[in-house]
Amino acid sequence: MSMLSGIFSGLKISASGLRAQRVRQNVISSNLANVETTRTAKGGPYRRQYVVFESGTDTRDVRMINKKVALNGNATKENHLPIPAKNFPRDERFFGNGVEVAEIREDSRPPKMVYDPSHPDADEQGYVAMPNVNTIEEMTDMIAATRAYEANVTAFNAMKSMLQQASQL
Repeated sequence: MSMLSGIFSGLKISASGLRAQRVRQNVISSNLANVETTRTAKGGPYRRQYVVFESGTDTRDVRMINKKVALNGNATKENHLPIPAKNFPRDERFFGNGVEVAEIREDSRPPKMVYDPSHPDADEQGYVAMPNVNTIEEMTDMIAATRAYEANVTAFNAMKSMLQQASQL
């Protein structure tokens, strides 16, 4: 792994955010598409899904930036490692590894019960178990996911621009 690969870690982090938000948008779209689905292959109404994110597990960024040695304060000009400032964080948790989709979970909230005795999926009392999807909540989540996606695009483009300018020096 070369030191040059550390230069691109900002692009990698933004790209991971783009991937994660795309998955989130797809899950929200599925929720909205199934807002009226009362019968699924599992039986019963569609259950709302949501995405769980976690910090990226790739620790290569820390090794690329500091070769682990710098984290212990052993960097010198002779071993060509960057020497961090005295107040530089010496904990790997402070380095960005991007974001990953940990899992897609089903919402545990109960289905909405709607009285509609003419519905083919109505029970003996005339109630239909409808999906636990709240359209307003989904639209709010979609706006937040879109904004997060746009923020990652902006960060990616800014990093790309900086790299292009640096290559012209």
